[in-house]
Amino acid sequence: MGPMNGSGDLSSEMEVDAFRRLFPLWFHERHLLESIRPDGRSLGRARDTTLALGAVASADGSALAKIGCTTMLAAIKMEVMTPTVESPDEGCIAVEFHMPPICSAIVRPGRPAEVAPVVSKQLSDTLLRQVVMTFSGMIDLKDLSLVSGKAAWMAYLDIYCLDADGALFDTALLSAVAAFCHLKFPMVSLNDDGRVVVVSGESKGGKSGKEAVNKEQRKLNLISIPFSLTCTLHNNYILADPTAEEESIMETLVTVILDSSLRLVSFYKPGGPVLAFTSAVM
Repeated sequence: MGPMNGSGDLSSEMEVDAFRRLFPLWFHERHLLESIRPDGRSLGRARDTTLALGAVASADGSALAKIGCTTMLAAIKMEVMTPTVESPDEGCIAVEFHMPPICSAIVRPGRPAEVAPVVSKQLSDTLLRQVVMTFSGMIDLKDLSLVSGKAAWMAYLDIYCLDADGALFDTALLSAVAAFCHLKFPMVSLNDDGRVVVVSGESKGGKSGKEAVNKEQRKLNLISIPFSLTCTLHNNYILADPTAEEESIMETLVTVILDSSLRLVSFYKPGGPVLAFTSAVM
């Protein structure tokens, strides 16, 4: 009887898996009728979140963020730049988002010309636009200034998607914000020509005799801490923190970004039924 039950359970699991693959929308709708999702979560419950600071030792600031299985690694490198004439007291932030083929089965390796359109580039461009808009209210670019009109910081932020299982922007934003929270400015000083140079490890010991320009600014002051939640809208249901499978079959995807004062920063809805926008806002 034992082996027969085991065989029966295995057969039942195979039938459920086959039904899930052949009729994914019906499969999920049957769960929605009971207000539960295939992974056991309630409709409004997000997946477990973990965060690790200092994940990249060679970076000036870094963080590894996980929401469910979705995993993002953010790293920041600081370089001294000459500020623009229009903004002599401001630095800059450059954001790059990377989706290597290992992160998802839908991201294919090869040259862009061979795959049109390239899924990873579409996602990268979307995330890049959202991240840049969000940072405009999080960081005062004047905090990146070193010497007015002569030197300022350029922050190069690279975000690597290691596992893409839904809610990509939420995880990317979390890793980026955490990396900026972890960021420590390198020590810099003025050389004999009046130019700003990064202080080396030997100079920090006092052998160079150069006084650090930013000796009191070791951390970046964030104006506010943005956070986001992505939801899928299907009929009258709202599912928080969707998986990649849920995103692929549900009607509408919505991302809401708030700041630490619970003020609305951005409301992003890429496609889907028009009425879903109104229902989501309500």
